Amino acid sequence: MTRLATPQICTMTELREPQKVFDRANGQPVAILKNSALVGYLVPAEAVEAAPQHRAATMEEVMESLARSKARVQPVLDYLKDK
Repeated sequence: MTRLATPQICTMTELREPQKVFDRANGQPVAILKNSALVGYLVPAEAVEAAPQHRAATMEEVMESLARSKARVQPVLDYLKDK
């Protein structure tokens, strides 16, 4: 069974009237089902606009993260070096 990423669902038949689907979802994404199987998601524009914006990490941020985790992972790296 597929785990749905949203509690809002609709069937392909209900998509004949998409405005009703949007109204019932209250701006949240809707899982679209066909014969009880997930087909896709319908995401209203307001849900996309409300989503947080992601950005790529800078090289400095990546290097800082690696430096912070080195002490934790170094024993594993040393162990694997001999294999």
